[in-house]
Amino acid sequence: MVRRTFPQALQQGRNAVALRLEGLDPATLFSTDTSVSVNSATVRYPSTSSEVLARAAGQTLSFVRAKGDTVRATVVRADPPQYKLPDGRMLLSPPGEPLFPAELVRTTPEAQLVLDASRARQRTDIAYVAQGVTWEALYQVIVTGTRGQVSGTATVTSQNLRADSAEVQLVAGAIRRTRQPKSEQESYAVDGVASRGAVVALQQALTTEEAVGETHVYQLPGRLTIEPGVPIATALFPRSSAPVAQELIVPGVLPWRGWIGQTPELNRVPVQVWYTIKRAPKTAFGDRPLPAGTLQLYQADSSGRVQLIGEAANDHTAPGRDLRVQSGDAFDITAERVQTDYNQEQLPPLRKGLPNRQRVTAAYRVTITNAKSDAVTVDVREARFGNWKIIESSVPPEKLSSTEMRFRMQVPTGGEATLTYTVQIES
Repeated sequence: MVRRTFPQALQQGRNAVALRLEGLDPATLFSTDTSVSVNSATVRYPSTSSEVLARAAGQTLSFVRAKGDTVRATVVRADPPQYKLPDGRMLLSPPGEPLFPAELVRTTPEAQLVLDASRARQRTDIAYVAQGVTWEALYQVIVTGTRGQVSGTATVTSQNLRADSAEVQLVAGAIRRTRQPKSEQESYAVDGVASRGAVVALQQALTTEEAVGETHVYQLPGRLTIEPGVPIATALFPRSSAPVAQELIVPGVLPWRGWIGQTPELNRVPVQVWYTIKRAPKTAFGDRPLPAGTLQLYQADSSGRVQLIGEAANDHTAPGRDLRVQSGDAFDITAERVQTDYNQEQLPPLRKGLPNRQRVTAAYRVTITNAKSDAVTVDVREARFGNWKIIESSVPPEKLSSTEMRFRMQVPTGGEATLTYTVQIES
């Protein structure tokens, strides 16, 4: 949303005001001054060649045919194209690329507003929803052992909006939008997107934050210049140190709902790598609500050079809630799963008048291989909705919730560990 304050004073009653507004969607225009209302708005967008040609009807223009070669012709009409040459002959196609007088060309959207003021005002305050500006949050965690150095930035990128000195606020939350821009404005918002330029220097002052409704608003420090194609990155919080825990997880084979079939084939199963970044309360990192974005994980190699080891999307995270993301799959730790037994049987109904029940019993073997130089702990998990249970296993299961079980496996250096378990499902 764009909020603008103009020096134009308003008298009590009806006022006609002409303003130049970047990225304006006229349907969203309103006044933030409760004593002022918008009666009507007429918006004309930056000129196109066909539009200016239509406005230039009856005028004589210069047309470029080649380098150093121009011809003069009078525009009779633009559609269908009709041009009159100085000798009186007519052309039914453009004689070249037209050169337009500056006064015929609009370079920014121009809005003619009619405002009703219940009392005299010293200035004009308006706001509207603009298209063509985006922002994203990115977090970087450098992992060293069981701790990580965490930093976060918000990057604002404009496709076509310009502002010389603006206060910038970022709104984060699940904000429902149902209205789409009209076709003319939509084409203005996406045409001529500039290529990404150099990133403006990171702002040194800190971003402030507050809750507004069910969203969070982040106030970027200072006043910024917004230019198309020039991203602006700002720190969201001071660089912080936080505990980091890594988990290795073999995902389950059971479907969340529905029937389980017979699958005797040996399957290679990815070993997922998960990281949890702890956010302790009463710290700059822990007490700050984090907008959704991208989290990058880094770790130093044997020479001390930092390497990217994973990247994942994170959801909006409330204050005090830990960040938990999957960075990828393990390279040196592999797993294979095979169904070793399967039985399907019909059970009598629980009471008369009900259909028969079905029971499926399936047994599995999971073999985990560790090619690393250190022993590792790997969790094998199974999750399913409804009536199911583990009736036998080589490692005791741990119930994480009403729908999820975990088997914690210790895998030795350069060795392997095997888990067997039997699942029973009734429906």
